[in-house]
Amino acid sequence: MLSYNTLKKIFFQFSPENAHTLAEFAFNYGAKFFPFIANELSKRYFFTDKRLEQKLLGTTFLNPIGLAAGFDKNATMIPMLTALGFGHIEFGTITPKPQDGNPKPRLFRYPEQESIQNAMGFNNEGMEIVKQRVEKLYPFATPLAANIGKNKTTNAEDAISDYELLIDNFKNISDFIVINISSPNTPGLRDLQNEEFIKELFTMAKQKTNKPVLLKISPDLEIKDAIDICNVALDNGASGIVATNTTIDYSLLPNPQSFGGISGKVLEAKSTTFFEELAKEFYGKTILISVGGIDSAEIAYKRIKAGASLVQIYSSFIFKGPKLNHDISKGILDLMDKEGFAHISEAIGANRK
Repeated sequence: MLSYNTLKKIFFQFSPENAHTLAEFAFNYGAKFFPFIANELSKRYFFTDKRLEQKLLGTTFLNPIGLAAGFDKNATMIPMLTALGFGHIEFGTITPKPQDGNPKPRLFRYPEQESIQNAMGFNNEGMEIVKQRVEKLYPFATPLAANIGKNKTTNAEDAISDYELLIDNFKNISDFIVINISSPNTPGLRDLQNEEFIKELFTMAKQKTNKPVLLKISPDLEIKDAIDICNVALDNGASGIVATNTTIDYSLLPNPQSFGGISGKVLEAKSTTFFEELAKEFYGKTILISVGGIDSAEIAYKRIKAGASLVQIYSSFIFKGPKLNHDISKGILDLMDKEGFAHISEAIGANRK
């Protein structure tokens, strides 16, 4: 089997979006026509241990490492991605109607910084097609989360209707739902990060489903504003907070594009600081999922001790490869052993206690 470094050199000869399309094709059809490959990969890469298992959000997580939204936009790769070690998968962002997203090029990699800048714009096949695909899988071996967002053509006044329709369609085929109003790539979307809309949104969601619905927020908010918004969400039925989405802090990259959101290693410090501040306020009150710049067991464990029950990766998976999931999970156990924690629940929020 080719090493990941060799595969990466091949894939990095292509534009980022074309490389992703090739990977999607391989993951999708590899799992369908060569299931023995997925079985072998699972034996190699899927790491679990009873000390890492958690019952959260009404379901069971075999390890705390999830795939952040944006990688599997159309839910075409779930079986193979699970075989590569993810303890949960957040597919999407899904919109009610199919949409092409923003003009190309819209995805840029920065190998030296192990970071990505994307301005995809919620390109996806739309609710109906993705729903049909997920229905064939659900319930699945590991938890599935639907990340949902409004269509670009839906104005702010009608945005609540898009989210209502999406919740109706995915509430019975996902373990939890994540509300995306924090992507920088849909004009006006971040403007919905206001208390009035958040209250209306989660009041509606609570009436629509008993499934957990979480809010994903931007790292570019002032922390006071972020805390206020999260409080409104939680007061009106949110089951947790996902922090954070990509950033438009272009000072983090050399020669960045002037549009799109940045993810990856350069986001690590900003995401850590932002998450720490949120966790001071919300640890013990709700489920916290940390995303942004996580590429090692040490960073993941730091977020866990800060108060994260789960963590998610995306860019680091691209730069470091499938063994990363195994290494982070195994590394968390090693770090727990050093500090005398018998179960991950003892490590979660250890710095807050």
